[in-house]
Amino acid sequence: MEERQLALRKRHQITLQNREKLSIDGVTHVESFDDMEIVLQTDAGTLIIRGEGLHIKELNIDSSNLAVVGHVTAMEYTGEVGDRKGKGILSRLFK
Repeated sequence: MEERQLALRKRHQITLQNREKLSIDGVTHVESFDDMEIVLQTDAGTLIIRGEGLHIKELNIDSSNLAVVGHVTAMEYTGEVGDRKGKGILSRLFK
């Protein structure tokens, strides 16, 4: 069972359909979210998703899947792989 979970977490894939439906595999933790920005940890590092009307439709940490709907305007990786120190909301506010 543990080997299967480790194998699932090593796979990181992003699928974006028409900038409105986003599916991500390899999600380990969601740091923060609102209708304009989602910050999450993946097997490939911290990922920031920006857009309008963003809504987490499905989140399953056991299988490392995340589904988002809304208008996606940008996706950005920050930090290194395995770096769990994403930018907190205060550090983003007080640049």
